[in-house]
Amino acid sequence: MAAQRTVVVVGGGLAGLMTTMKLAEAGNKVKLFSLVPVKRSHSVCAQGGINGAVNLRGEGDSPYLHFEDTITGGDFLNHQPPVMRMAERAPAMIYLLDRMGVPFNRTSEGMLSFRRFGGTLLHRTAYAGATTGQQLLYALDEQVRRFETTGNVEKYEGWEFLGVIKDSDGACRGITAQNLRTMEVEAFASDATVICTGGNGLIFGLSTNSIINTGSPVSICYQQGVHYGNPEMVQIHPTAIPGEDKCRLISESVRGEGGRIWVPRDPMDSRKAVEIPEADRWYVCEEMDPVYKNLLSRDIVSFIIYCVCRTGKGIKGGQQVYLDITQLHKDRGGPYTRDQINDKLEGVLEIYEKFMREDPIEMPMRIYPAVHYTMGGLWVDYELNGDGSWAVDSHRNQMTNIPGLYAAGECEFQYHGANRLGANALLSCLVGGEIAAQGVSSYLKSMATSGEAAPSALISEAKRDKQAEYNDLKKSNGIENPYRLHAELGNLMWNNCGIWRVQKDLLTTKTKLDDLAARAKQCNLLDDGGWSNQAVPFTRALTHMIENAKAIVGGAIVRDESRGAHFKMDTPDRDDTGWLRTTLATYTPQGPTFSFEPIDTRYIAPRPRKYKINQIKIVKEIMGEDYLKSLSSTD
Repeated sequence: MAAQRTVVVVGGGLAGLMTTMKLAEAGNKVKLFSLVPVKRSHSVCAQGGINGAVNLRGEGDSPYLHFEDTITGGDFLNHQPPVMRMAERAPAMIYLLDRMGVPFNRTSEGMLSFRRFGGTLLHRTAYAGATTGQQLLYALDEQVRRFETTGNVEKYEGWEFLGVIKDSDGACRGITAQNLRTMEVEAFASDATVICTGGNGLIFGLSTNSIINTGSPVSICYQQGVHYGNPEMVQIHPTAIPGEDKCRLISESVRGEGGRIWVPRDPMDSRKAVEIPEADRWYVCEEMDPVYKNLLSRDIVSFIIYCVCRTGKGIKGGQQVYLDITQLHKDRGGPYTRDQINDKLEGVLEIYEKFMREDPIEMPMRIYPAVHYTMGGLWVDYELNGDGSWAVDSHRNQMTNIPGLYAAGECEFQYHGANRLGANALLSCLVGGEIAAQGVSSYLKSMATSGEAAPSALISEAKRDKQAEYNDLKKSNGIENPYRLHAELGNLMWNNCGIWRVQKDLLTTKTKLDDLAARAKQCNLLDDGGWSNQAVPFTRALTHMIENAKAIVGGAIVRDESRGAHFKMDTPDRDDTGWLRTTLATYTPQGPTFSFEPIDTRYIAPRPRKYKINQIKIVKEIMGEDYLKSLSSTD
């Protein structure tokens, strides 16, 4: 009988739990590392639902149409075979979750209920109220706990990933990590490692992401030689509640259930929102695209709202627009009672009411776009058979360019191209985790020697190096405050590399990031304690966020076109001839260098997106026919 293999999984969200479950099912030993308790992973914050072309409503939906919507939504920057695989696996994934006990909403006949989401005209999104991510996370956690009882899974909650251990051949042989309670640094040998650590929204300061979403593990792997794919592709969610500490997501499910975006035609209208008659309301998305209306893709809706507010046409001339579901209530001529609305949306409506002190069923919500998701991430591979079918048993699937190091979930670049469709995030985490486990299993079979048989000197040296780095950070007594530096980083990235991108601003940002990187080495860490020290890990994360930001800005500088979430005022047109390519950032101490990978478009040839508008038309309609020309002439 072959010896049991050991795999390290970093990240306890949906991608990490799916990977862990599948590897444990195959008889492997899994060490699962999570920055926070697994049930507090950021996947718990996903609200709206999970896509899958189950077609219970008889609309003629199919995995191919799901695939087509995903590729179109991604503005043709996604490699198509992995997306096809994701769409094909989606219905089975939803039924798997159903069998696990996820309390999906049901129709009156007892069938799974599906709602519409952005970028499609079909009802394709299964949901559990407006807390879908939480329900999925808890269900998978239960499955993983089964394998904890058998000894196949060992959890390390409250540990932070510090780096990959590579042998002389460049293969991954384990990781280093730090216990954030005792602050001890340890090294762990493994046969393979899977990174499932989510997004990097904290780079932009106020985002819908949690405080843990620094993107440090991706930045660390990038600095250790992993290619970083499409770093410039950052998704801005159209609807969030701005806050002093963070932005709180108002799910796309609100629009999926009939929510409408509008502003008063007179921005300074002093009447209460519900008292403003239809004739005095500007339903901007509906007027611009009468087909998709408020369910245009996220990059389009975000850009519409941003342009409306930039021109002073937001509520009271400020940075807010209305997201309105009041018309859904029977008291206002709608089809639903309060209980029926809450059945579909209570989780997200509670968030709004708690923080805004207004009942969103009685008063339109006030929202604004916020950074939400990164389509970019660690580059991962895939393999097809000779006939073009998916090679299920290939060790290359979900592997980075470092042998033995895999990635799944938001931390990798594979599935979403230039813009993610809503409700594809949970799906890509689960399918990516499943595929990663299959890839790892094949890799383990091909290994000549166990990763745990790595020379003890290699493991102990890695531990010694990371301990020395931590000790040096603890002694730092410079003049900079790491929290103020982070606030500077967030403002810089949001203002110059968010929705509104201009080449000269990006070049200025590149220089300022170099300055921030130098200042981050001069921090006064405020705390030299040896127990639950928060200042040192935050400063370490800050340095990683800055390196990550350099790749994001560098990718935006070199991509001389506009595509999906990347709209560059100087080059507003999509350029398939020159830029139907993945941007691959490679780390150097002097800054990222870039290479490019052609996109696999074997199923659908690139074509204009099917929406009636794009960012160029939005600018012309809201800001004036000659606005882009005037911008180019002044820049």
